[in-house]
Amino acid sequence: MGRFGLSVALATPFDGDDNIAVSAMIAQAKRSLAQGCSSVTLFGTTGEGSSIGNAERQRVLAAFIEAGIDPYQIVVGVLVDAAEDAAAQTGYALSMGVRNILLAPPCYFKNVSDEGIFHWFNAVFRILGDQARDIIVYNIPSVTMVPLSVALIGRLRQAFPGIVTGVKDSSGDWAFTERLLEAHHDLIILIGDERHLAQGTRTGGQGAISGMANFIAPEIKRMAEEGKDDPRVVAFVAELLKYPVTPAVKVMIAHLSDDEMWLAVRPPLVSISGEGCSKLALAFDALFRKKAA
Repeated sequence: MGRFGLSVALATPFDGDDNIAVSAMIAQAKRSLAQGCSSVTLFGTTGEGSSIGNAERQRVLAAFIEAGIDPYQIVVGVLVDAAEDAAAQTGYALSMGVRNILLAPPCYFKNVSDEGIFHWFNAVFRILGDQARDIIVYNIPSVTMVPLSVALIGRLRQAFPGIVTGVKDSSGDWAFTERLLEAHHDLIILIGDERHLAQGTRTGGQGAISGMANFIAPEIKRMAEEGKDDPRVVAFVAELLKYPVTPAVKVMIAHLSDDEMWLAVRPPLVSISGEGCSKLALAFDALFRKKAA
């Protein structure tokens, strides 16, 4: 199959009536693929996936495929709590031929045990039956408050070989990432924190699912596929993290596309203020658009 490469964690545009602007979303996906992304991830954290319902997901995915995007260039995020719902969303996407599912653990209940999380994944895969394949489990404890331990990942891969095939690690904890790469280097390990991406690639990571690839795909691609450090990216992450990340990513897409529609987010998220938009744009331009002397 080869390396995973770079998947853009595609942002989801909304029109003035809070409907998904599907044509603009497809155009953003095609731009990202043209700039070197090997796939697009729909409905992840950056894509506000937890705010997008089943009917919308099916409509968007069908539109992407109808627009000529190869299903093998699509990863689908599943961010729900009920095993039945997770299996339904996963099963539909897999039936459409997508490359991978990015599957987060349930997160309404906090302080749950590894045992409980294991049995939730087991329930999802039991419902899926023979459909289950190519699952990338999603470790993003800053959002879910449900960390996936190295030991739990080991148990999942042993119990579900050929089903649990990768991990997206958005822990932002380099010590954890190192342990993960050491213990499970033969899985698809994707680094979610761009500050650690180049080092992770050099240490055996297979690529990334990156929100920043929405607006600087070539730079992120070099980090994800060649392990090349880029201090500008690291510096800009620090600027982004002064704001809620998903609205901030959308600010940057709006800035570079000159289309304010991208500023809209769905509740419970709120858009960034005009002052915040200006500060982010200035910080970006200072790092990435410096004029040659």
